[in-house]
Amino acid sequence: MSRRLGVLGGTFDPVHFGHLDAADAARAALELDEVLFVPSHDSPHRTGHPHATAFHRFALVALAIDRRAGCRVSDLEVRRPGQSYTVDTLRRLQAAGWPPWQLYFILGADAFAEIATWREFPAVIDRAHFAVVARPGTTIEAALARTPGLRERVRPAAHAGVTGGPTAIFLVEADTRDVSSTAIRARLAARQPIDDLVPPAVARHVAAHHLYVESNLHGHDEDNPGT
Repeated sequence: MSRRLGVLGGTFDPVHFGHLDAADAARAALELDEVLFVPSHDSPHRTGHPHATAFHRFALVALAIDRRAGCRVSDLEVRRPGQSYTVDTLRRLQAAGWPPWQLYFILGADAFAEIATWREFPAVIDRAHFAVVARPGTTIEAALARTPGLRERVRPAAHAGVTGGPTAIFLVEADTRDVSSTAIRARLAARQPIDDLVPPAVARHVAAHHLYVESNLHGHDEDNPGT
């Protein structure tokens, strides 16, 4: 059997339980061997730059997944200056030896609803399988309604792991926690606790480095831009 690598990209500004829930749901439904978290350097779909530096956002993800089996973090995008595009990251992974049918790009239904705006759409769909995870506020059906031409590529999770052939879209129904990085930053700006929204190690790092306290916290949130 070929290995299956999940790829979860995003600004992670900061990482939270919603991200971890999506990774867990996709890994379980599609029997992924590993999930690679890829913090972006700068998202082209986000208004303004990330509030925390690439260093801190990478560190926060590393802390969030510490001792979580089958998870690791990559500096593939944070080391690359400028805006981060998913299609470029998938190319880099393929150059490293991962064929498209072994890659599963994980994203929320809210991000998938905007996929027609991504760089090199629809060709980007051929670079990896896409695992679309249900998110509070956006159903998978609503996301598909925005791009009806992609329905023919939807496959049941049982088809995951098929080698060769065209890439597919796998729908992952799951109860992911209703958390956003915007809400976390707003709480921190108001000096409110975030312990119910992020792992303890993440909360400690944020507090120790006074992150998000004096930032401009009114930018558009793009937790999983998939750009």
